[in-house]
Amino acid sequence: MKLRRATLADLPALVPLFDGYRQFYAQPSDPARAERFLRDRLASGESVIFLAFEGPAAAGFVQLYPSFWSVAACRSWILNDLFVAPEHRGRGVARALLDHARAYAESTGAAGMSLATQHDNLPAQRLYESLGWLKDQEFLHYELPLEP
Repeated sequence: MKLRRATLADLPALVPLFDGYRQFYAQPSDPARAERFLRDRLASGESVIFLAFEGPAAAGFVQLYPSFWSVAACRSWILNDLFVAPEHRGRGVARALLDHARAYAESTGAAGMSLATQHDNLPAQRLYESLGWLKDQEFLHYELPLEP
């Protein structure tokens, strides 16, 4: 397995994975929307995406967004997206991507990372916890949906 940071040249490999990720979360398939979104993030440097390859096939990706923890006055990263194509699951791809994301965050001097997952995504929760991620017991997280 090879892991590397994605660039705009990787969009043909990345778009089907990102579209699959969105479908996993009950969104309709929309490769054009996926490509626009990813192109904007990569072109503007708003996110960092790592791709995993098994042979020539793109097997999965992780997308990180820069953030800060104000109270601690330090840099952090939001691990917003993690996806492994179904045919590549069970082979350590997600674990490798998570390890790579952590190493990257550490290399930037970040003091931590955060992520969110669905309450019923137990396989992901087990993986996160096996890698040292802790459930937040102190804060509730809220969202405010807005019309784009």
